[in-house]
Amino acid sequence: MEQGGVQVEELTSGASGRLIPVFKNLRRSVFSSASLRRALIFLQSIFLWFIFHLRRPPTSSPSSKRKFSFRRRDIDEDVIRRRALAEEIQMLKLSIGDDDDDDWTSHCHVSTSLFFGTGRNALFCRSWIPTSVEIRGILIIIHGLNEHSGRYVDFARQLNSCNFGVYAMDWIGHGGSDGLHGYVPSLDHVVADTGSFLEKIKSDHPGIPCFLYGHSTGGAVVLKAASYPYIEELLEGIILTSPALRVTPSHPIVGAVAPIFSLVAPKYQFKGANKRGIPVSRDPAALVAKYTDPLVYTGPMRIRTGHEILRISSHLTRNFKSVTVPFLVLHGTADKVTDPLASQDLYNQAASKYKHIKLYDGFLHDLLFEPEREEIGQDIIGWMEMKLRFHH
Repeated sequence: MEQGGVQVEELTSGASGRLIPVFKNLRRSVFSSASLRRALIFLQSIFLWFIFHLRRPPTSSPSSKRKFSFRRRDIDEDVIRRRALAEEIQMLKLSIGDDDDDDWTSHCHVSTSLFFGTGRNALFCRSWIPTSVEIRGILIIIHGLNEHSGRYVDFARQLNSCNFGVYAMDWIGHGGSDGLHGYVPSLDHVVADTGSFLEKIKSDHPGIPCFLYGHSTGGAVVLKAASYPYIEELLEGIILTSPALRVTPSHPIVGAVAPIFSLVAPKYQFKGANKRGIPVSRDPAALVAKYTDPLVYTGPMRIRTGHEILRISSHLTRNFKSVTVPFLVLHGTADKVTDPLASQDLYNQAASKYKHIKLYDGFLHDLLFEPEREEIGQDIIGWMEMKLRFHH
């Protein structure tokens, strides 16, 4: 597509219905045509595995060691570059603002920092804290797959205007954080990082109610984090937009190859896992901004990343009935990246006593970047205000 003179390829963000294991129903009729087709796919994946290893140089060769060292250095240099961009984007957004932005920044403390998560990875974090009023609560933002926390500056300003403080954290391999761009070795580590980040914020702001917000795959991360009782006790509630709760493959071979390749070639970029041509916003300017953002990963999904999405999505879908945390889930009915019916199932099945759902007719995946983003932001703020009144 072409918008405003900029050529932009429409790519999906977040964990779409792109990946799911093809062996889920293997116990069904072994001799059915579907089973035979799965067997062929499995054999094909084994063949690809052998081809991949035959083409690799011996791990003990000096050239291999140099190649590995070069790649490691490349990753480190890319992290430095991305971290500098993350800092610049923060400053740029503030410097080009209008008079309202100037008024906002004069009453708000904006900062960036590094938080050391699981495995001692340095994770890039942002905060926007009102200084002229007593904050009513804090919202912690966990972004979606392939994006970064800097995209949520406008939402942070809206939250600050209603006396909410905001923190945000880039996952490993995203934004200004450590790791290979677009590569997530374990979403369980992202879940653990989210819990640790929440604990630190609670210790820095004792007595202030905290909410977790997650978009798309970030929504899956937040929901799993809140399933741990010690994390749920720290929370007033969670907000999920377009959560990745049910995933389907773009091609069956994706599900067959992912478990094997995630072990033997975790960083391999599997082009079949990237669904193209699905818009994520009805705002053309938002699409241009997203896909010209150097901190947004637009390459093919890496095998381990895709397999991790499968694992967390499958786990959450099996455990809807055990959800007890207060939550608000928001989804666009025209979302083709994640499934709005899965959000409805979460709402219907969850054991939470305080739960709400809102479906936006015809809206797409990136709800906070739709033309009606202010309305959606206000729906989130209104729910948090209602929850605080309900609690007290």
